[in-house]
This record gives sequence, C-alpha cells and structure tokens, in this order.
Amino acid sequence: MHVAGAPSGDAIATRSAITRAGPGRGVSHGLERADPRRGAPRPRPVPDGGTTAPPAARAAFASFLGALRARNAPEGTVREYQRHVAEFLAFLDGHGVSWLAPDRGTLRAHLARLAERDLSASTVGGSLSAVRSFYRYAARQGWIAANPLLGVRRPRRPARLPRVLSLDEARQLVEAPTRFPAGQQDLLLRDAALLEMLYATGMRISELAGLTIDRVDLERRRLRVVGKGSKERELLFGRPAAGALARYLRRRPALAVGRARSARLFLNAGGGPLTARGARMIVDRWVRYSGVPAGTSPHTLRHSFATHLLEGGADLRSVQHLLGHANLATTQVYTHLSDATLRSAYRAAHPRSGRARAAGRSG
Repeated sequence: MHVAGAPSGDAIATRSAITRAGPGRGVSHGLERADPRRGAPRPRPVPDGGTTAPPAARAAFASFLGALRARNAPEGTVREYQRHVAEFLAFLDGHGVSWLAPDRGTLRAHLARLAERDLSASTVGGSLSAVRSFYRYAARQGWIAANPLLGVRRPRRPARLPRVLSLDEARQLVEAPTRFPAGQQDLLLRDAALLEMLYATGMRISELAGLTIDRVDLERRRLRVVGKGSKERELLFGRPAAGALARYLRRRPALAVGRARSARLFLNAGGGPLTARGARMIVDRWVRYSGVPAGTSPHTLRHSFATHLLEGGADLRSVQHLLGHANLATTQVYTHLSDATLRSAYRAAHPRSGRARAAGRSG
C-alpha cells in the first residue's frame, strides 16, 4: 500500500518535525505535515525489540514520537505509544510483513497474541489505539495511501468465570437477616424472603422485582415469572424459601399502610413496589453484613443456583429451563462445576481413572 514516491527512511528522518495542531485537538488527531525548516526529532531508543524494524520504519516511528511530543502529549502517553508501536513493528518484522503494508488480519493476530498473554483489556485496547494512531499519522504524511487498519476492533477476551458461592457461603448469606440482632421486623422478614427466593429459584433480579402475589402458589411451592422476551416460565422453591415467604406475607400489610394497594410481592420501606435497583441494594447490604466475598451480587446467586443444582445431579436441560435460557450454550456459561465434583465424576465413570479399575478387579 506504499504510495509511489514515498520517502525513504533517510528522507523521513530528515524532513519531519511536526507543527502543533490547532487547540483542542486530540493527541492522535490533527497531526500536521512536517515543517521542512525544522530539524527532525532525535530518535530515541526503541524498546521491546522494535530496533529490529527496517531503518525506514524506525525513522517513521521516531517522527511519530516527535509529533506526539510537539503536541505536548504527556510523557507517560508517549512512552506507552512507543512501547505499543515498537511491539507491533517487531511483530511485523518477525513475520516478514512490510511496515508499509500491514492488513487488518495482521493487527488482529498481534492483538490476539497480546490477549493470550493474559494482558488486561485496557492494555490490549491501548495497543490497538497506539498502532492505529501511528498509521493514521503515516497516511497524513503521505508515506502510505490510507490507514490500512481502520475498523479493527479489539479481540474479545474469553469470558471470565464469575464467582460462585460455596454451599456454606450461600447459606450464610440467605440466613443473615434472621441473625440480625435488631431492626424493623417487617423489613427483616422481607429481606429474608427476598434472599431465599433469589437463591431458591435462580430468577433474575428484574424478574423478582416484577413478581406479583397472584403468581405465587405457596402451597405447591411454585411461581410463574415473565422473563426476557416476555416468556413465562414456572419455577420451584423449597421449604426454607416457602417458610421465609409465608412469614413475610403475614407482615406485608404493615409495610403498605397508608399506601395504595400494590400487587407486587416485594415492597419497599415506604410501601411502594420494590424496584430492581432497590433489590440490588438489599443484597449488597446483606453481603456486607454476612461476610461473604465482596462483589457478591444477585447474579452471583443466580450462578450459584445453577452450579449447585448441577453438582446435586440435575441435568443441564432442566437447569436451562429454570434459568429461562433459549440457548443451551448460554446455560453452560452459567454453570461451573467444582474441581471436586469433576474429579468425582471422572473417577466414578472413566474406565481408566484408577477407582473404576480397582472396582472392576474387586468384582
């Protein structure tokens, strides 16, 4: 993608000192053509193997860094761009790709390599920004016809597995309101029922906030929720959740005194419908009080619900229905079997696991 007549490395190095761009323009935008009356910026050492790049690339790189400094870019930003662009130039050189003709696939491969090193998303994004900025500058200088890397997005990082509460931690959280020494009894009973229902059913916090009394069958321990896409599904809950809900329902009228009657199951302290945001705040408060790991959220309870079901022997299709997922692959992301469970399943089922072999000999 080299423009006919593009300058050689020596020409780039001797012609480029960058005039300041107009006020208010970003570091990576508005870089003007060099003023031939000024000398070129002195090349600085290029870190991370960038010195292996051809002389023309090194000269263009030095010119780019000089342009950043001429724009009064913070030195930390200049060093960061220097490191990122040097890494990319070294990557090109190592793969036999001309610095004048990288394509989007080359940049994506470089970013994927960074992601594989488990660098943070901000580091990978910083590399993308720096490299695109360098080639934007090269295009404005006329060294290449156009920036070949426009439109490249940072690669998706593998989804990190969210934390799942242990059985003891889940019990510690949902039972926390019952151990609270003092407080408004109506609200404590509400909070106990709310936590029990979240963990017992795995419902989304928005589904819980929208739940109405008429959709709960306390005797049969079932309820109906409207999930994503306005799809309705039936959920089950056990005796502990049923008991907590019954105790709350007996005291619920006290919360609604002086307010118009609401069909919503859970009410706020003023007697109005509890919002999803209000429900999250309740969970946050009991997370802090109970001592379970910081960052535990309603979604953590949902993940824990699914994982504990699988560890207890439930099949994936059943868990998919209870979570309200249209796609089984989505359910698999929500379920994280413990190492102990996986080891136990392997040893019990695989013919060469050791335990299975020993059992075969004993028979």
